[in-house]
Amino acid sequence: YGDLGCYGSTLNDTPTLDRLAAEGIRFDSFYMASPVCSPSRGAMLTGCYPPRIGFGSFDGLPVLFPGHAIGLSSSEVSLATVLSDAGYRTQMVGKWHCGDQPEFLPTNHGFDHYFGLPYSNDMGRQADTPSFFPEMPPLPLLDDAEVVEQQPDQASLTERYLTEAVRFMRSARDEPFFLYFAHMYVHTPIYVQQRFAEQSRNGAYGAAVASIDWATSVLMHEVESLGLADDTIVIFTSDNGSLGDVPVPVGGDGRPHGGSNRPLRGVKGQTWEGGQRVPAIVRWPARIAPGRVSDEVVSSIDLFPTLAACCGAEVPADRAIDGCDISTVLFDAGVASPR
Repeated sequence: YGDLGCYGSTLNDTPTLDRLAAEGIRFDSFYMASPVCSPSRGAMLTGCYPPRIGFGSFDGLPVLFPGHAIGLSSSEVSLATVLSDAGYRTQMVGKWHCGDQPEFLPTNHGFDHYFGLPYSNDMGRQADTPSFFPEMPPLPLLDDAEVVEQQPDQASLTERYLTEAVRFMRSARDEPFFLYFAHMYVHTPIYVQQRFAEQSRNGAYGAAVASIDWATSVLMHEVESLGLADDTIVIFTSDNGSLGDVPVPVGGDGRPHGGSNRPLRGVKGQTWEGGQRVPAIVRWPARIAPGRVSDEVVSSIDLFPTLAACCGAEVPADRAIDGCDISTVLFDAGVASPR
């Protein structure tokens, strides 16, 4: 929560994200559905609380691990699926973490293409693997469902992700499109390009934040170059809180990691505010007035029905959806959240 300049950080430089907030709406009370990644991401994609989609726990573990025989069921309907049905081209780039077996991958959940890591970047072969981790296979980089590289150079992945994202946006410029870009950063272990490390005032973590900000600048430049800036909804958020900027036991090594949830209590893995209340910025010049700050309580699971409403897609009527349509909150500063 405290990692971005527009949320109070004095350690990390985030000029692009700060500008994104100034050009749209910044939510100060935005909540993920879980303080850890797999249930958080599954909930955001389906608009449902994690237990409703079988993501309450994973064989007794809080997140999915490589080789798990469980994942996001084919019976679930994702945001990508409803947008695809409404005529959108869909692409996912980056961390998936909703199941690594073929039937659980993004291409079986509404995404036309996928390029990225199927789970966290620490779930491969690495030195000093935490003792609670089982033996891991080499970290796989997937193109759709095919492993194209094992143990890729993580410092180069953000740039490779951007190349894939820009290629997709250019190919889809004349059609409606949905790009889900899920960064590897700021998850540990952190490997960064030297240019970001040299400029950081906050170690590797600050360099990773700078890399995310730079990636955002590339994506926004492309949207503007394609003449799509006014009509493109851009959303920036995080899947959970950070490990914190003081030594904590969650990461296993007790060292400070550089992240900040200030002024909130708690860290990743905990249900205090710091574990689940995260930054959220929405920019849509055609509909959202710039420079707004909202303290209305909203959630990541609200993105599913909200984007469906904005994009002319249909929310499935054969199941319970826990998210609320918050489009009126986006458009009108005087409207209270349905929460």
